[in-house]
Amino acid sequence: MGTHAGSQLVVEASVADFFQGLVNEAVENQHLEASAESVCYLINLLSTFASSEALFEASPDGPTIQPLALLYGEAMEAPSIEKRNHALKRLGDVALFISGIFSDSLNRKVVDVDYYITMGGLAYGCLSSTSRQLARWHAFSEVFGELGTKFARFVDVLNEVGDQTGLRNDHDIMRLYEIWQRTGSRRARGQLQRLGIIPVTGSAVGLKH
Repeated sequence: MGTHAGSQLVVEASVADFFQGLVNEAVENQHLEASAESVCYLINLLSTFASSEALFEASPDGPTIQPLALLYGEAMEAPSIEKRNHALKRLGDVALFISGIFSDSLNRKVVDVDYYITMGGLAYGCLSSTSRQLARWHAFSEVFGELGTKFARFVDVLNEVGDQTGLRNDHDIMRLYEIWQRTGSRRARGQLQRLGIIPVTGSAVGLKH
């Protein structure tokens, strides 16, 4: 048990290290004035979604990304501030990651990247306000506020990170993921890991709005 936990910590640390330099460089290149806390949030976001299990949710048709409108509905109908905050955070995080890393694919969808930017900025803006109502969320209020007001700028940062890592070529990523799922290919898994993605067992993935 100790060995497994130690290995997991090493993996998580290496993923964060992988993105830290790229994000810091992109922030500088984009001339974005952002707090260290917001930059750290961005690094952690990329590290979290490096595992497809964190980005995709189970559905009858296999793993998929829940439409932003449904996430917003869940937030508005949440029975408590705590649950509302979690739903708003999920909405903002997904919108930021997809619009920043997979923006090319959105150009071929019914909704474009501006929809994701609007929804994500709205989510973080609301979260900045509701976070002040709970002690355990209060410390992140300013971070969410900055993410909300500068959402499009943070998308630019992720665009650059995606360009540097190859993550924006989502068709190739999805193809690698499909090959790994269907065949268990070690080569495909290795390529995914080099892109900063930790594959998990599941069915074919999909992207919805």
